[in-house]
Amino acid sequence: MMHALYYRALAALKREEGATAVEYGIMVAGIAVAIITVVFFLGDRLEALFQTVVDALPGR
Repeated sequence: MMHALYYRALAALKREEGATAVEYGIMVAGIAVAIITVVFFLGDRLEALFQTVVDALPGR
């Protein structure tokens, strides 16, 4: 029974029709997670960098 389920799942993965929307969805979700992670971990550093630039501008 497990072999049949395994082979059916393998055959479904090999089919290429209709999978593009799912693949794009997974790719977009991965990009969103990467952006959120970068902003989360570098947010304070970026804020400090921009504040340094603003403080260095003349007239402030």
